[in-house]
Amino acid sequence: MSAFLRIAAWILAVALVVLPVVAVLEGWIGAERWPLRTLRIGGDLHRVDEQKLRAAVLPYARKGFFAVRLEDAQAAVAKLPWVERAEVRKRWPDVVEVRIVEHRPFARWGQDQLLSEDGDLFPLAGAEVPRGLPRFDVDAPAARTADVVALYNEASAMFAPEGVRVSEVSLDRRGSWSLLLSNGIQVVVGSQEARLRLARFARLLPNLLARNPLPLARADLRYTNGFALTWGEEPGSGIRNDQPAAVEERAGLGEGHARLSVADPAPVRRTPWFHAAFPNPESPIPNPGTTT
Repeated sequence: MSAFLRIAAWILAVALVVLPVVAVLEGWIGAERWPLRTLRIGGDLHRVDEQKLRAAVLPYARKGFFAVRLEDAQAAVAKLPWVERAEVRKRWPDVVEVRIVEHRPFARWGQDQLLSEDGDLFPLAGAEVPRGLPRFDVDAPAARTADVVALYNEASAMFAPEGVRVSEVSLDRRGSWSLLLSNGIQVVVGSQEARLRLARFARLLPNLLARNPLPLARADLRYTNGFALTWGEEPGSGIRNDQPAAVEERAGLGEGHARLSVADPAPVRRTPWFHAAFPNPESPIPNPGTTT
């Protein structure tokens, strides 16, 4: 037998061995003989849709146990709403295992993102947003997430004794803060001494509300020694008091005493507000103290 024929025979023999293996691994054959019949889901799932999860894995499982592409299936699962990370494995003889870690939402971040309890931003991606989340409307780099959460946590603690929650925190590109409270009061804080101004306002708020039967609509804290207040319409009366007043603590009178004077605060756009839950004290989001 010539050398050429010997080489051709060896090539044919190798091909007869290798080609079936390749065919099985590529899913050309064998899907019916070694099918994947079971999808096993692990993880503490609350928001990931199981039907969408099955639909994401199925195209990669159809080729059978040996041909399933785990990396591609894992990438498809990771794109589902609420999935923080995913791991896909196969177990002999017919099982696909999917383990998922969900994002735990902490707040809305702008129009199309959510902030997780781990401090990560992730897209809404058509997911149903849980009710009760506060909203952070931030015209600033995403690196400011820790500052926004810190101010939210501190402000929530300040207003909690009066049963008032922080529904929205806004930060513009100039570093100016504003809040929206659950009772509808818009609080313009400014960029300087935000914590100090909020603490003073929260301390005086019960007495301010008790002194005026009209609902408080807006408080501008951007004053050295006080605030400018705008009172809303009394329910059912049609009477509205749009004349703002600067409220200044008077030395020696004690907490809650104030002197009223006319002021003209800068206009601020009113934004929608949402009911918000108090922050979770066990949340791993950092709370880095006073920054502006």
